[in-house]
Amino acid sequence: MSVDLRGLNARQLRDLISNAQKRQMELAEENVKQVRERCLKLISDEGLTFDQVFGQGRPKKPAANGDAGSNKKAVAPKYRNPANPLQTWAGRGKRPKWFSDALADGITEAQMYLG
Repeated sequence: MSVDLRGLNARQLRDLISNAQKRQMELAEENVKQVRERCLKLISDEGLTFDQVFGQGRPKKPAANGDAGSNKKAVAPKYRNPANPLQTWAGRGKRPKWFSDALADGITEAQMYLG
């Protein structure tokens, strides 16, 4: 199929492109749906379940920031905020604001060090 684009103005071209992109998305979604249905039918025809073929879901990866699921051990704090003893820092990563503020106020690292 060929469309003569030279006879279209800018608005008509935009509309044509927009409609073509929408149709392209519809076709892609229909294709995914058909493939999914064929896969599920094949699994069913073989007397299996989805979980038997693909497992009980993907294994959880450890979070990139070291949160839940991570094998990293907690590091003991090395510094304590003199203004608020509940705030501590292990000396790793970006300095917390309270640490930078304390340095700016003339408190030394050694004074905050728990060592």
